[in-house]
Formats: sequence, C-alpha cells, structure tokens
Amino acid sequence: MSEYKVVESRTPVFFDRFERKEDNQHQTHYCPGCGHGVAQKLIADALDDLGLQDQTIMVSPVGCSVFIYYYFNTGNVQAAHGRASAVASGLKRALPESIVVAYQGDGDLAAIGTAEIVHAANRGENITVFFVNNSVYGMTGGQMAPTTMVGQSSTTTPWGRRANNDGFPIRMAEMISTLEAPVYVERVALCDSKHIMQARKAVRKALELQKQKAGFSMVEILSPCPTILKMEPTVARRWVGETLAKQFPLGVFRDRKPEFVSVAVPQKSVAELIGITGERATEDERRARRKHTKAKTIKIAGFGGQGVLLLGQLIAEMGMREHMEVSWLPSYGPEMRSGSAHCHVILSHQRIGSPLTSHPEVLVAMNEPSLRKFGPTVIPGGVLLYNGRSLPEDLSFDGVMVACIPANEIADQIGSAKVGNVVMMGALLEATDCLPITTAKEVLSGLVKNPKLREMNEQALQAGRNYLVDEVLEGAVAGPDGCGE
Repeated sequence: MSEYKVVESRTPVFFDRFERKEDNQHQTHYCPGCGHGVAQKLIADALDDLGLQDQTIMVSPVGCSVFIYYYFNTGNVQAAHGRASAVASGLKRALPESIVVAYQGDGDLAAIGTAEIVHAANRGENITVFFVNNSVYGMTGGQMAPTTMVGQSSTTTPWGRRANNDGFPIRMAEMISTLEAPVYVERVALCDSKHIMQARKAVRKALELQKQKAGFSMVEILSPCPTILKMEPTVARRWVGETLAKQFPLGVFRDRKPEFVSVAVPQKSVAELIGITGERATEDERRARRKHTKAKTIKIAGFGGQGVLLLGQLIAEMGMREHMEVSWLPSYGPEMRSGSAHCHVILSHQRIGSPLTSHPEVLVAMNEPSLRKFGPTVIPGGVLLYNGRSLPEDLSFDGVMVACIPANEIADQIGSAKVGNVVMMGALLEATDCLPITTAKEVLSGLVKNPKLREMNEQALQAGRNYLVDEVLEGAVAGPDGCGE
C-alpha cells in the first residue's frame, strides 16, 4: 500500500464541533465564499504554530464575527459594538502575559469604534487587531459602511455612494500609521492564493510582535462578501483584488519600533502621593489592623453641594490610612448644585474586583429622593442613615437598621451648613465601627487648614456620634425603624 502523509488538517485552536447549531456542527455560520472563514483559519494556524493557544483571548464585537467564541478554543470575550479594541486594552493591562486579539469588521471598527481603535493605537497598547474590510455592513443588510467606495451601491445608497453627501471612504491603515505608537500596520487581501499567503505572513508577524511585547499591531484584511455584493464567490474574490485593492492599496504602512518619550515617574504609592507617609504595612500589620477595621460596601447619595462625593473621599482616605484596600467611584449630573450625586465606597481587606456596589451594606441618604431610590437596595442586616428627623410616613425598611440624623440642623447649630456631611460621617462610624475615630480626625485635620473650620469639623464628627447614641441607639426619642420622632 502507498503511504499517505497528512499535510493539512484542522488546527486544535478550533473546536472539534461548532455547537451554535443543533445540526451541521462541522460548519460555521458564514456564507459560502465569505472571507471570514479564511481569515480566522490564518489566525488559528498562526496561534497554533507559535504555541499561543493557551495564552490567547479573542475579543469579538457585533457583526459577522459575533459567534467567534463558537469556533476558537481559546479565551473569548464578547464586546459591545465597536468596543473590541477598548475591551482588548483592558484585558491586556489586567493580564499582561496573555495574547489579546481584537477581531473587527469595517462597520464596527471604522464607524462606531473609530475613537476606540484610534486611542488604543495611539497609546501603543500591546494588542493585535485584525480588521476585516469588505466595504459593507454585511450582517445587517448591506448598508453603506465607512469603507464603501464612491459610486458603490448599498441598501442605503442604491444610487451609489456620493462624496458630496456621504463623504469619502476611510482608509484605516493609513490613518493608524500616522500615529507615533503603532509598531506594525499592514493591509492584505484574500483574493487569490498568492495574496492569501502574504496575509498568512502578516497575521503571524502581528502575533509574534505582541508575543515580543513590541506594542500595537493591526492587519487590515480586504475580504469578499459574496452575499451582500451579490456576486459568485469566485467573482467576489476577483473584485477584491481588482477593484477594492485599488481603493485600499495593499502593503506595509508601519514596521518600526515605537517612539515613546521617556518620562521619569517617581515610584510612589497612591497613599504617598496624597500625603500619607510611613512604611507600607506588612501582612502581619495588616492582620493586626483588621481588629479595629471592618470591610464595608457603602453608598452615599444626595444633592450636589451636600458634600456627598467629599464624604466618600474622606472615608476612602481613612481606609487607605488603615492600609485597607479601598475604592471610590462617583456618579453625578452636570449641575454643580442641586443635581443628583452619589458615590460608591468599598473598604476591604482583600483586593477589590469591582468598585460598584448595587446592594450596599451601608447607605447614607442626604435627601428624600436618594432615600426612596436607594433605600430598597440596602442588604438585610445593613445600615441606613437618613438626613432628617423621621422617615416619610409611606416608607419603611424591614430588616435594616435605620437611623434618622438631622444633619443639616446639627450643622447649623455648630455654625456652618458645610459640615453636615461630617455629622453623617460621625454617625456612620459609630453605627458601623468600620474605622477608628482617631483616623477620621487625622484625615479632617490634614484636609482643613483653617483653625476655626477644623474645630467645626471635629464638633460635627462628635455631634453625629453623640446623636446616634443618645437619640437613636438608646431610644431617647426613638420612633419607627429607629428614627427620632
């Protein structure tokens, strides 16, 4: 018998079966003659040849590439329309040893995602972008894309694209290559075997550069779309080489090292940058400090001008001084005063995965709208502090410790409405025992230079603690839910 040698087979970078459909699991969802299948085969082969499969994260957005996670047996992240390069940047910074690939179409990258790709390239993010340009929106019916050529018909330009009405097609490879940071930009075409082999080399080089930590690379791939172009697959391929490539010339537009300007950055921690001095706590010291600190998720909400965001910053700085892991995330409207504002604060003894807290353990509501909006989100067993003498008659919160603190009145008695937020901070520290009062005084002392205002802050801090103990916890004039009547 003659011996046969297998020279081509399915790469292990692809799954054995594509389980998006119940039947025909050996097939992709791409139309016959579509260039996506070829492009993805080139990427998969390169990842296999370079031994990068286990390190790779593929990022695919909306478009014909939307189901790429059914095909690539790698890490996969689905991104919103146009956001693949932004998501890829975040993934690469979080996992710098990974190989991150953004796979995007022309409508996705050159239209809704223009800002994302330009800024990722300009920062020199060490990611690889494969940009499939078939000159139309293929997935959604063949509308005009940013790369549709002048005179080319589409469902939204049946008379052909007109430059005076629709602008000119965007040449992304040329645009990206004008930036300083990218290390490699090339345009290739899937029109015949010779050009596909050149595309193979370009794909491999782009991935090799990322492996070498060289910086940002992009390969633009001119690709046939027979269905939308209403051509036979062989005709669509020739059209790519004979027509599309004239509008978008093939070649290497950038192949060099990035030209970054070195800037000396002092190696300081965030704590040192905001004036917290001293040696970084050892793990033993951190464990010891846990005896007088407690991990908490906190939301503070009210009107702009009530010191909502500042209160969150003060608590976060207190946690930092106690060598806790902290995060502070603000949210506010465009108004400087009277607009809504709230912030999320997390105090933790472990690394914080997300700065958001949808269901806080502690809510500080500085006004009634915030109370109504966020009060129901406090977890059972949590603490709700409300800036007022009593809750509205139609509100109650079961399973939550509610304390009504007339912070505005207390602040006025002290002599300044500005310290109302500090009154609430004193009540919060007393109610939760999450941070030492001495640390609060240190933070306030460092923040306020005016001796009179510093004294008012200290009075406000103590007044909030006293009111919580005397009027709420001891029930001197306690009403429903622990609020004063």
